[in-house]
Amino acid sequence: MIICTKKMDYPLGTQCQRVQNQVMKVNAEKERASLRCMKALASRGCVDAVSQQMASHPQYLESFLRTQHYILHMDGPLPLQYRHYIAIMAAARYHCGYLVSLHSAHFLRVGGDPLWLQGLEAVPPRLQHLDQLNKVLAHQPWLTAHSHIQALLKTGEQCWSLAELVQAVVLLAHCHSLCSFVFGSGTDTDPVPLPRVPNGTPPGYCLCDAANGNVSVPQPLTSPSEHTTRRRSLDSSCEMVCLKERIQKSQEEKERRGEHLLHTQTLQHTDVEDEEEMTYSADPSRFITDPEFGYQEFARREEDHFQVFRVQDYSWEDHGFSLVNRLYSDIGHLLDDRFRSVTALPSSHGPDLKRATWNYIHCMLGIRYDDYDYGEVNQLLEKELKLYIKSVACYPDATKTPLCPLPWAPLKPSERIHVNLLIMEARLQAELLYALRAITQYMIA
Repeated sequence: MIICTKKMDYPLGTQCQRVQNQVMKVNAEKERASLRCMKALASRGCVDAVSQQMASHPQYLESFLRTQHYILHMDGPLPLQYRHYIAIMAAARYHCGYLVSLHSAHFLRVGGDPLWLQGLEAVPPRLQHLDQLNKVLAHQPWLTAHSHIQALLKTGEQCWSLAELVQAVVLLAHCHSLCSFVFGSGTDTDPVPLPRVPNGTPPGYCLCDAANGNVSVPQPLTSPSEHTTRRRSLDSSCEMVCLKERIQKSQEEKERRGEHLLHTQTLQHTDVEDEEEMTYSADPSRFITDPEFGYQEFARREEDHFQVFRVQDYSWEDHGFSLVNRLYSDIGHLLDDRFRSVTALPSSHGPDLKRATWNYIHCMLGIRYDDYDYGEVNQLLEKELKLYIKSVACYPDATKTPLCPLPWAPLKPSERIHVNLLIMEARLQAELLYALRAITQYMIA
């Protein structure tokens, strides 16, 4: 007979406790992701398709949304109308109808002039002047030079201040890289989730802030009054149980249809009157000049006149972070947290493959690491995977090159999202490095 006591001092008991702790940790992580979705539903009436895709990596999602909210809605040198219009300009370079329509609606919501949505010729000259930098950063960032910065900062009524330009650069890089994620995950084919406009909602109320009421958001980024407003919105919107059931039902519907995309469902606030949704559909082409300008191979054997960007000479850690954080307060910490979050995501393919993916993207954009053996790229990345990465990173819009599917099969949805997140963040950092280096050159000239 074997007698088991409640308190086991045997190795089996220790192993069981370990397993139980791991299960509890996994369940807690799932609950965090679910809570974020519920907060998003409560605060703005819907979860946008991008957040739904990223929800399988909740720690990264929190970092992404915090950064996006800070850029678009918190204190900064640029007015809200300018921020959303710059986002429109950036997304239009890749014909990303999803983001163009989304930010067009928000541009109108914060009081933007509807005439501006007719095209670039209708906006103030200072926004028109930004188009050249937008075009270069989007497609051939290695062409970014201090002359682009000088042209925008020159004296005159339509000049930019250095602080305004830095925020604009961060916005451009953020939206360009987000286009890669949108097309890579197929989100551009989703209906655009547009916000409801309840009575009394302040103009700066955030559609993209799924972290509303999140206690982990750094206090300096929010004032007490804003925090109180967001908590009230969360507590009074609708029951958590109801929200959780709707999220679960949406996920089950997605699995049942076998679709790669999940159509966004809009939930009504229970504490405000129902109102018509604010909709706007914008043609990206009206915000584009020089549509033929696009990505070209950086490393062409017959064209070796472009100087390679060596990270040892100008890196994010040693140069870019301190500069951007000094000129645009706190954004450096938020961006750095994004980069750290994506590299810390667990992967069944190991850290070597993640580094190969990151360095391959930077290599295609002219950035090289002297301490890295690029032979590992061909060893670790299959040909089909390299083609996918290049397509999403360099020319994601489907109007030019249809995206090939990821070659790994079977691949869990969270792992597919992981690949697209790596592409987005590597692309974001590359653009920032080129732009910040040009600003540094301007400042020391």
